[in-house]
Amino acid sequence: MLPPPEDAAPSEPPVTLLRDAPDWYYLLREFEALYRHGSAGGSEPIRSHRAKVRNALSQILAANPAILPRPPAQKPVTAHFARTLDLGERGAMQGMARALREVRDRLHWEYGYEKMPKALARKYAYCEVLGPQGPVRSETLILGFVLFAPATTYPQHSHSGIEESYISIAGGWSENDTAVYAPGSLILNRPQHEHRITTGEQDPCLLAYAWIGDQTKLAQPGMKLTATRKARAARGI
Repeated sequence: MLPPPEDAAPSEPPVTLLRDAPDWYYLLREFEALYRHGSAGGSEPIRSHRAKVRNALSQILAANPAILPRPPAQKPVTAHFARTLDLGERGAMQGMARALREVRDRLHWEYGYEKMPKALARKYAYCEVLGPQGPVRSETLILGFVLFAPATTYPQHSHSGIEESYISIAGGWSENDTAVYAPGSLILNRPQHEHRITTGEQDPCLLAYAWIGDQTKLAQPGMKLTATRKARAARGI
């Protein structure tokens, strides 16, 4: 066999498809199970949201998309990640916690905001696993995880054109100081809904999330924190 010519173009690395990446595939299957078998609590809006997430995810799994990994990235709060996985594996969300542990060294943790309050930068980060920026690409659905340190208050904010849900994987938390949510609980936020998250004093908190809505909004969500009353007063608002 003759050797290739010296000026031959280098061959491209082989593309890895989702079905050939079992760790990512099984993690997405855990999401599918949460949105298929989790309780809707008698709520028609939650049932509708769960169906939209489930149907979008089913189409993505059937399409068997390529895996486009991002470089792993850490944030200060990821020092608490091992603890949340330990807590998750002890409770109702052990399947998700175990699947997440298998990809823990491949996650890209980030903030999503151009300007981050210094205090929050030490206590919060998220990672997208499916979506426009995830290792599993999708234009119609975003799935990922949010990690909070103990005693964190995530400021008031909302999302334009995006319907979102959060499911507790480990740790206790509240939204707008209305209740305490334990692992397995689901919260639905409609577009433009203002919400604030507060975590417990002793343990970190890990939430799985799903965003669904307008594709242009999913591609560029334009995340912004709502100004506090003190800041609005200072600006005369």
